[in-house]
Amino acid sequence: MAWLELNLTVRLDDQPAVEAALEDVGALAITLRDADAETPDEQAIFEPGVGETPLWETIELSALFDAGVDRNGLVHVLGELLPALAPDQIAFREVADQDWTRAWMDQFKPMRFGRRLWIYPWNVEPPADPALAIVRLDPGMAFGTGTHPTTALCLEWLDAADLAGRRVIDFGCGSGVLAIAALKLGAAEVAGIDNDPQAITASRDNAERNGVAERLALYLPDAFDDHPAEVFVANILAGPLAELAPRFAACVVPGGALALSGILHGQHEELLARYGEWFDDLTVAVREDWVRISGRRR
Repeated sequence: MAWLELNLTVRLDDQPAVEAALEDVGALAITLRDADAETPDEQAIFEPGVGETPLWETIELSALFDAGVDRNGLVHVLGELLPALAPDQIAFREVADQDWTRAWMDQFKPMRFGRRLWIYPWNVEPPADPALAIVRLDPGMAFGTGTHPTTALCLEWLDAADLAGRRVIDFGCGSGVLAIAALKLGAAEVAGIDNDPQAITASRDNAERNGVAERLALYLPDAFDDHPAEVFVANILAGPLAELAPRFAACVVPGGALALSGILHGQHEELLARYGEWFDDLTVAVREDWVRISGRRR
């Protein structure tokens, strides 16, 4: 079975009306995407607050229809519902039916981070090598697989850290990939914190599938008591990293290690000054346009 995909680009203020119009004309599914994705202007959205739905200034909307729908009729009705929409803003393409999750999994290959750490999809069997730390993820379910530079920077830092027998805090745990990696690398226990209940569910599911759930405690931010750990990692965004700096400092024991990511290049100078109040040996690692800051608690 084939489908018809309608694509158009709109401004943030126009998005609600355009999405409503597409639903009115029978769209079976609507997808929103950053119109600047895969460009230097791409804007990452990682962990929105509960009840928040942040979007981009310019949005690419894709709407799926039955293949036999009348294209000219669609354009005509949309023009009536959205008088400011010009017909040349609308593009169509035919889409073959497929198992979308499987198609993505087929593209997701094993990835190495540092010396020992690997991320493997469930459809690829890893080698039976006890020297390797292997995290298994299903890209069809997880929303954090190591493919983004911020996640990769944190995974490489964890691989290089001394985690044996240590307690780790993963603030903004998302899919749980960093927490699970820390446990696979020898951490005794990990506390994972996220403000999205779906992230808590995803982290728990992934930990169970990786056989480490009994050593991973998961919390919403208000439920976590800030009991300090020897290792602390937060892959969120620069704004929350600055705002939560006193809390994060309290979560690290003296001499403990800290890693922060989700920081665009240019945002790191302010954070270096902010965290310099509590941490020494602050260093910066860069990948593409993203930065990781690491240091040691004074």
